[in-house]
Amino acid sequence: MEFELSEEHRMLKDLVTRFVQDELMPLEAGVLQREAEGKGLSILSEDMKRLDKVSKELGLWGLDAPTDVGGFDLPMVAMVGVEEEIGKTVTPYTLPPDSPNLRMLMATVTPEQREAYLAPYVRGETVSAIGISEPGAGGDPAAMITRAERDGDDWVINGRKIWISRADHADFTITMAITDKDKRARGGISAFLIDKGTPGFNVLRKIPMIGGAATYEIALEDCRVPGWKLLGTEGNGFAPMQLRLGTRRVQMAAWSIGMAQRALDMILEYAPQRKTFGLPLSERQAIQWWVADAATRIHAARLMTYDCAWKIDQGRDVRLEISMIKAYATEMAWEVIDRAMQTYGAMGMTKELPLQLMASKIRTMRIYDGPTEVHKWVVARNLLGSKR
Repeated sequence: MEFELSEEHRMLKDLVTRFVQDELMPLEAGVLQREAEGKGLSILSEDMKRLDKVSKELGLWGLDAPTDVGGFDLPMVAMVGVEEEIGKTVTPYTLPPDSPNLRMLMATVTPEQREAYLAPYVRGETVSAIGISEPGAGGDPAAMITRAERDGDDWVINGRKIWISRADHADFTITMAITDKDKRARGGISAFLIDKGTPGFNVLRKIPMIGGAATYEIALEDCRVPGWKLLGTEGNGFAPMQLRLGTRRVQMAAWSIGMAQRALDMILEYAPQRKTFGLPLSERQAIQWWVADAATRIHAARLMTYDCAWKIDQGRDVRLEISMIKAYATEMAWEVIDRAMQTYGAMGMTKELPLQLMASKIRTMRIYDGPTEVHKWVVARNLLGSKR
């Protein structure tokens, strides 16, 4: 049983660590200032161009993409290390391309779609979004009502989607729709590639979220999609969608570990310096226990996440483990960050420290891609079912 990353993957993690420290961390002051001024969570265009240039030169693009389209085909365990380091900064930068949509495309594209969508995506030439959630459907994607109906060689899609990141500027949006209302999640959900500017694909509104983030609501009104842009096979969109969601959940667990580790590091740096009633905070038992609990839970979450990633690389069914790590890691990080804010006192409540953005991000992560309560229900249902 191996508990260490391979030398190659450890070197990659170290490279990303340096990229975060040298390139992303210095931008945090500007990110914090713009968010505090109500300008959202963003990077200046000139900084984005430089980050893209540097990260590409370092070989950090297409890490888990197929080699035949310019990627490095790295396993999930390597990506956990990468995403943990990315999670340590509040500078909102993603190494192209974003893994969840990438892996869904990898599992489903036809040769034509591979050339038109996957290859440019891996090269960083396009931005993608995905439309799953709908108003009123909550955390149950099987409850969607957006319909896609055949019209000759085309599909015509009608419905609403909500909570979509990047919908305003994505070059294409993977859109889930019902193609068989009787089968629904059991063979009745399909995925479609809808390009920006397609008639009937309407961005209705920008929805401001906590922490300066934003999502979008869209309406599909007789949106006509050519038949070759059906992603995968008709009625078999649910499993690839779950692959995409599973990838994001592993990514979120890794981000949570990174955020929690940074929050713990901030406590360790500040507690010996700050004195209250004649003693440094580091001498207070409450702080000592917070530190011990945080270190223990971060360690547990890290091991759980690597275990899940390794099983994915082995081709195992990890639906149970994914729900475990998504719920455990996000709740763990929420508590560690909250205690870091408590340790810093009034300063922890300001928008001058990254803690408030970390707290906002982890708070939304406890909801999206399945609320904690749903994932706990999934775990309990599976365990109780197996006993029956």
